[in-house]
Amino acid sequence: MPDPDLRKDQLAGVLEMLVLRTLTLGPAHGYAIARHIERLSEDVLKVEQGSLYPALDRLLRRGWVRAKWKKTPTGREARYYTITAAGRKRLDERVEAHARVMLAVQRVMDNA
Repeated sequence: MPDPDLRKDQLAGVLEMLVLRTLTLGPAHGYAIARHIERLSEDVLKVEQGSLYPALDRLLRRGWVRAKWKKTPTGREARYYTITAAGRKRLDERVEAHARVMLAVQRVMDNA
């Protein structure tokens, strides 16, 4: 039986990768990050607040993003996140690792 903690760690890693990739487009607040991921995935990937904000906190603690409070276009205060140089390096590593996993999955699917 698969280890549920391992699955949780894998999913957290994918979410972190998607958040970092989104932030390469420029600073964004949490809601905008979630909507961007949902929109580009054609709503296949739903980003819940209970997953997004802990992921953003982890990214902040690790120095992969910075945060600054600013006003949104609607006048509300929101925390805007920006990817750091260390975050870009981490993103490159995650993308490479993800590509290896996806290639391995494809090989099994093609040859099973």
